[in-house]
Amino acid sequence: MSVVNSEVEHSNRRKSGKIEDFERQPVPQHLRKHWLSMAFVWIAIGIDLSAMFLGAELGAGMNLSSSLTATFIGSLILGLIGALCAYVGAKTGLSTAMISRFLFGNNGARIVSVALGISSLGWFGVQTGFFASNMQTALQDLWGINLSLGILSFIGGALMMSTAIWGYRSIEKLSVWSVPLLVIFILIALFVAFSIKGTSAIWEPISVTPLPMGTAISLVIGIFMLGTVLSPDIARWARTPKHAIYAAFVGFFVGNSFMTVIAIFLSRVMDSSDLTGIFLTIGLGLPAIIVLTLAQWTTNTNNLYSASLGFSVVFSRIPKYVITIVAGLLATLLAVFGIYDRFLTFLTFITMLISPVGGIYTAEYLLINKSKFTFDGLDHNKNWVVRSLIVWAVSSFFAYMTTSAPDGLGLFQLTQVPALDGFIFAFIVQWLVAKVVSSKG
Repeated sequence: MSVVNSEVEHSNRRKSGKIEDFERQPVPQHLRKHWLSMAFVWIAIGIDLSAMFLGAELGAGMNLSSSLTATFIGSLILGLIGALCAYVGAKTGLSTAMISRFLFGNNGARIVSVALGISSLGWFGVQTGFFASNMQTALQDLWGINLSLGILSFIGGALMMSTAIWGYRSIEKLSVWSVPLLVIFILIALFVAFSIKGTSAIWEPISVTPLPMGTAISLVIGIFMLGTVLSPDIARWARTPKHAIYAAFVGFFVGNSFMTVIAIFLSRVMDSSDLTGIFLTIGLGLPAIIVLTLAQWTTNTNNLYSASLGFSVVFSRIPKYVITIVAGLLATLLAVFGIYDRFLTFLTFITMLISPVGGIYTAEYLLINKSKFTFDGLDHNKNWVVRSLIVWAVSSFFAYMTTSAPDGLGLFQLTQVPALDGFIFAFIVQWLVAKVVSSKG
């Protein structure tokens, strides 16, 4: 479909009242957004309970300076990778799944899009499970209401589906007004905790074997690595490539580090990894409900949004809102069956599988052949691009080899960060394979 035809389709769909999110075409230039509003979206994604869980793990397994160092180094790497991936999204105006068609071919992209979609749905299940478990505790302690995890998972999943159905512009509005409120309540909790418990606990040495710095950085990167690879889903709405770069770097660096740093301090002061429990302990019951709801809502709606964009490439004849509803219901069932109990294993697995995708499309665009990344070019696209599929498989296995047992083989280390290993390896190999293929051609 040409750009002209896509504009005509956009006009027709707008007149008919259909939800328009440009899931299979470039975002028109006149609808592109300022970098600050996009940064709010990424910051909102980073403020969630999984970041609290990670911060508590770092706080318990490292001294204060080491845990903060790991957080900031990991977040800096995420900001740089996110900016690189966002640049491609802004230049093409297309989602990650649509960009994969240039890399893997029309049929090959379906395989990649399924992997991306399943990964995002897995995250949706994880976050919905966290939401249900913590909301159950909060309701019971505050008002004596005892609802099952299944009911709370369904309520949370439905809430988080609501904005994903309407697309990016709905997610943007949610993020812009929720981020300031979240930051205010979380900082109030930190201040009250310090007032009650003092600050001496944050400096106490740990009583367990220290978590290796490389492992800690890997966990920081892993918690948001999927987001960096999928950053074109948001960056395609950027007014210019510079806006995308600014938004991604600020969003990933601040969004990923803020909640983790707060969690490190709160968990050390209160000797707990339970954010909801901490809020209740210090007498902030209603703010706990608000923070819990908004933090998971802003994060999880984007997970479902990216999943629906991926599956929109696979099921090209089905409207995106239908895909979003069906995918959201399926992912909610994952929460009901307790996928969040295997959080770290799941996190490690998806990092190994997804991180190479970002390395492949950034290498292809920046170093190999950016001219083919045009929407009109998809009309003449190949069905399979074998070299990219092979690089993806090999790079994922490479990340698996550098991941410590039992989640990986642990044969050797490159950067001590398996997620970064997969991205870098894919970036280099994609470039080298393309040069070899072109020289023989």
